[in-house]
Amino acid sequence: MFDERMRLVKDTVFNPVAELVQVVPPWLFSVMGLIAGIGAALAAWQQSYLLAVLLWWLNRILDGLDGAVARVSDSQSDFGGYLDIIIDYVVYAAVPIGLAFGQMETAVTYALIFLLSTFYVNGASWMYLAAILEKRSHQPTHRLTSVVMPAGLVGGTETIVFYSAFLIFPSVLLWLFSLMGLLVVITIVQRLVWASRHLQ
Repeated sequence: MFDERMRLVKDTVFNPVAELVQVVPPWLFSVMGLIAGIGAALAAWQQSYLLAVLLWWLNRILDGLDGAVARVSDSQSDFGGYLDIIIDYVVYAAVPIGLAFGQMETAVTYALIFLLSTFYVNGASWMYLAAILEKRSHQPTHRLTSVVMPAGLVGGTETIVFYSAFLIFPSVLLWLFSLMGLLVVITIVQRLVWASRHLQ
């Protein structure tokens, strides 16, 4: 929901850093981000929540840097965008799984299943919709990411906020997992409605 506005902030913050480190290949930031994200999941599993939060934010910083470095060094590629989204989804799955494994409570596990199920459907909804829009040449010419999709209630910005809340307030995981899952369901419905109106 806030991704377009936050992208301006993100570019203002990351572009100067990217200028300094542009000799490093962008994919290396992606891989380091994967390591940090898996580390966050493992720390959450061990209930080392402060470390998990720090590693989660490191993952997000590295995720922002890979694209910024690619743009600054004029080395953007379809493979880079593909690798980035695969790594994002690995981390998006690993962190809540680590949290749930750390608590081993039945209610939290059910909420985790609900949350990851909504991610599964949402991923299919926006990726296939993005492919159709690409086919129909509906993608904006000014796009800064490899793939663009119609905005929804839950996007990258909201995911960062929710995952940070998961790690900072693990005692209410049941409610946070359930709330995010419900908001993702609303996002799926939003895109279905948008598609029904624009893809006839």
